[in-house]
Amino acid sequence: MSRRGTLCEAERVRSAPFTLDLPFTTAFGVTGPDTDLHHQGDIDEIHPLASVSKPIAALAVLVAIDRALLDLDEPAGPEGATVRHLMAHTAGYPFDGADPIAQPGARRIYSNTGFEVLGAVVEDATGYDLSDWVEQAVVQPLSLVSLDVGGSPAAGYRGSVRDLLTVGRELLRPTLISTELWREATSCQFPGLGGILPGFGRQATNDWGLGFEIRDGKDPHWTGAHSSPRTFGHFGQSGSFLWVDPDADLAAAFLGTEPFSPAHAEAWPPLTDAILDRFATGGAA
Repeated sequence: MSRRGTLCEAERVRSAPFTLDLPFTTAFGVTGPDTDLHHQGDIDEIHPLASVSKPIAALAVLVAIDRALLDLDEPAGPEGATVRHLMAHTAGYPFDGADPIAQPGARRIYSNTGFEVLGAVVEDATGYDLSDWVEQAVVQPLSLVSLDVGGSPAAGYRGSVRDLLTVGRELLRPTLISTELWREATSCQFPGLGGILPGFGRQATNDWGLGFEIRDGKDPHWTGAHSSPRTFGHFGQSGSFLWVDPDADLAAAFLGTEPFSPAHAEAWPPLTDAILDRFATGGAA
């Protein structure tokens, strides 16, 4: 088959009907680096993002770093910790609570507190309230129409699948930060640390970037068996996710009406594999 014929066949496959039955009311979407590829459900309905707030807040932090208002390795949080530790869940804070339970860099402990502290650090560095900084650094440049960033950077934002897909495109082809910083943010920080991935149990190596969870070889996991190890993103207890697979050159977002449950843990991996099988084309460098 000629190259033109191959491209036409790929376009025909992408445009054919694609609907998945799921055990709960939901909206999800798929995007490539330039445009949305598929929608199912009401992608403009606003839902709580829960911990999918974190990668959006992290992107705003990275903008501050890219503009030299903040440095990854400057002290922040508990004694001996830095901005990098806070973003990578290695500052020693528990899930919730102000008193550290480990030395910085010793353990991967997923922490809402760490992101709350990170928000205060960004306010000091930029001179803006955090919500105003996220509006200026992320919401306005990306023309996000429904994203509400007035809550906690750890789990308090609200938004739509449409806006999450826009964020996904930004994370496939960064425009707000340098490519070098994007590569660092989506690479494992403090390699080799194990820890608990909420909802999926202890992982021998619980890789995390700068605000983004990295799939690597985690098992079980909320992405698919066919997901690249480079896949990064986040899921939330509101029954939400945003993943970005640079090798497939795809991002996908999911929001629903029910909190995260075993049904989500069961449904999301095959949903991801179906998306990858249907839409993946090969990705970014």
